[in-house]
Amino acid sequence: MTNHWVDIKNADVILVMGGNAAEAHPCGFKWVTEAKAHRKARLIVVDPRFTRTASVADYYAQIRTGSDIVFLGGVINYLLTNDKIQHEYVKNYTDMPFIVREDFSFTDGLYSGYNADKRSYDKSSWDYERGDDGFAKIDPTLQNPRCVYQLMKQHYSRYTPEQVEKICGTPKEKFLKVCEMLASTAVPGRAGTILYALGWTHHSVGSQIIRTGAMVQLLLGNIGIAGGGMNALRGHSNIQGLTDLGLMSNLLPGYMTLPMEAEQDYDAFIAKRATQPLRPNQLSYWRNYRAFHVSFMKSWWGDNATAENNFGYDYLPKLDKSYDMLQVFELMNQGKMTGYIAQGFNPLAAAPNKAKIGASLARLKWLVIMDPLATETSEFWKNFGEFNDVDPASIQTEVFRLPTTCFAEERGSLVSSSRVLQWHWQGAVGPGESKSDLEIMSGLWLRIRRAYQEKGGKYPDPILKMSWPYSDPESPTPEEIAMEFNGKALADVTDATDKTKVLAKKGEQLAGFAQLRDDGSTASGCWIFCGSWTQAGNQMGRRDNSDPTGIGNTLNWAWAWPANRRILYNRASCDVSGKPFDSTRKLIAWNGTAWTGADVPDFKIDEPPENGMNPFIMNPEGVARFFSRDGLVEGPFPEHYEPFETPLGYNPLHPENKAVVSNPAARVFPDDRAAFGTHENFPHTATTYRLTEHFHYWTKHARLNAIIQPQQFVEIGEDLAKEVGVVAGDRVKVSSNRGHIIAVALVTKRIKPLMIEGKKVQTVGLPLHWGFKGLAKPGYLVNTLTPSVGDGNSQTPEFKSFLVKVEKA
Repeated sequence: MTNHWVDIKNADVILVMGGNAAEAHPCGFKWVTEAKAHRKARLIVVDPRFTRTASVADYYAQIRTGSDIVFLGGVINYLLTNDKIQHEYVKNYTDMPFIVREDFSFTDGLYSGYNADKRSYDKSSWDYERGDDGFAKIDPTLQNPRCVYQLMKQHYSRYTPEQVEKICGTPKEKFLKVCEMLASTAVPGRAGTILYALGWTHHSVGSQIIRTGAMVQLLLGNIGIAGGGMNALRGHSNIQGLTDLGLMSNLLPGYMTLPMEAEQDYDAFIAKRATQPLRPNQLSYWRNYRAFHVSFMKSWWGDNATAENNFGYDYLPKLDKSYDMLQVFELMNQGKMTGYIAQGFNPLAAAPNKAKIGASLARLKWLVIMDPLATETSEFWKNFGEFNDVDPASIQTEVFRLPTTCFAEERGSLVSSSRVLQWHWQGAVGPGESKSDLEIMSGLWLRIRRAYQEKGGKYPDPILKMSWPYSDPESPTPEEIAMEFNGKALADVTDATDKTKVLAKKGEQLAGFAQLRDDGSTASGCWIFCGSWTQAGNQMGRRDNSDPTGIGNTLNWAWAWPANRRILYNRASCDVSGKPFDSTRKLIAWNGTAWTGADVPDFKIDEPPENGMNPFIMNPEGVARFFSRDGLVEGPFPEHYEPFETPLGYNPLHPENKAVVSNPAARVFPDDRAAFGTHENFPHTATTYRLTEHFHYWTKHARLNAIIQPQQFVEIGEDLAKEVGVVAGDRVKVSSNRGHIIAVALVTKRIKPLMIEGKKVQTVGLPLHWGFKGLAKPGYLVNTLTPSVGDGNSQTPEFKSFLVKVEKA
């Protein structure tokens, strides 16, 4: 979230799209109701289903799943065509005036630089024109035909209200009403926020959907202001924390990245990431990448990370490719992986195409499960009849189950959607011989190190020289880990300009990431968390909920990354002179000598506005990007591509070009293409969703949850029910090209057919909480039906739009 949960109360317009906050985030949804009650905020819901969130909305519009970019692109076109944008904000705080290179182009669904054989782009043309000084060229008048403003107007001119109706199924008048309500926030006195969740991320174009939403918010001037923002509603704290701490295969903590095989030179590795300013007087805070990286390496290898070995850079693995979830199971399926550790993960239920996942697990020599519960994955080798029909004798995988404690039986920090690190205390003792994840992982680590010590290895240095400075090596405490990811001074840390001024003495906890140094004198396990456990103690455990300004920031409750800032890019809430756009929702302001206010400034506190430094300090431009020059793999502007299982069979925006029916740069392996279904055989569009009464695959183990939602069901509309000859309570068979499930039919008015390109398209809703383990009635895993294809940026599977066939069982 660029803002935070409580800040939703400051919004005048709230768009929930790609999520169902009332049902999936019921506690956080309180702040939507606060905004409606006290600010008379208007709630808009755009969703394939009429959800519980839609039931309390001021306006609801139905949409075909997988067509969100068309809808949002249509909003962009409406705002630009009707001049409903926040001009002062857009001109000064975005890249609209920047001039794009002459060799950049977009032709019939493909950007310049596409390699069809590799299914990827050479992005070199995706950049700005540069002057002799190295800075990007701009046109403040926005008249240059190559400036971002003009290119974007041209790109989205195709996304007309008529196209939205044809492709999304949303009636033109409904779409225009949504545009009108959103456009009302393009003035300084009004604010609008967007709330989204997995309904946007679980697509083969998920990252680009989110970008399109962010572009809408930038046009409206809604990023960096109270009541604004792009706000991802995380399913649980582990989702936010795993990305913060770098648990994706190509990441290091703090959103740093692992090197690739070609990056053997440390200085070149840093230079590529420590981006220099593209405009005069901009900050480009990633210039400090070396300080973040060296401090991180010191936290891992301590005294063994020295300048002579590039502070341990030589110890880091150099990736030949991404080892995301889809890649890992592809390797298993090919017999190229020996073992796998599933820690708090149930891939047989959560990864796409259950048949492939089960077959892949069966090719392992060993599988380790770390989980409080028996899961479908831990018992994938057992026969559960129709729900898991396997021959245990044919599966040679040796499965080790290591029972862990759960969150309530542990203490430590949780990271919320709001980027707030909140310390929690242990509520109960774990049962039997269960151990915490910390204790189990430490035990594994120490035994691996012992094996290297006793038997050697091809390159033991990264293991043997790892720092392990805990009081009990077998069981580090959460407090020790928290202090480590904050970081400490390894030598006296002095002021950058006044070396006589000591900021932190050797051995002290650091106060914040501004104290990190690139000479090996500081250590920090995660630079964005630096400040969470300072010399003053555990900031995450603070519980002062005072809110003197009334804006909801409560700066002394727990601690938010970065720097306890509650609203990112908050400099953008003021005009170029430092005066707030909206004095009634003031976050910060320039008082003549410093930036002060209700939040921690996302800016140098003493940087005067007349210096011209812009709000988006992590970008070398200093401004927000409409043109993603080096970012997402599909192109600088989001473009609509159909889901890989499309009910149309073509891309309505490029009907003649077969190469761009679906995302040309998506994550898909050749053998998985054979498992895709077609609309001729599977005529209905399906989407997965969650229920309030269950949490993922956990709560089917809890008796009360199993009582209130005991049995698997499939939600279909009345029109589809008539077509296939079923009534509520009948059992239906839902098939895809990968398998089938059988469940009770829930026939509702909440899903209606849509007319897409003159064709009636039906939507099927599939709640995902059931399986063959737990106290609820055994059910099928919904990922039996889902295709194995992912977003090319995040590798997130396309769970929200695929093809099925519904028939009476």
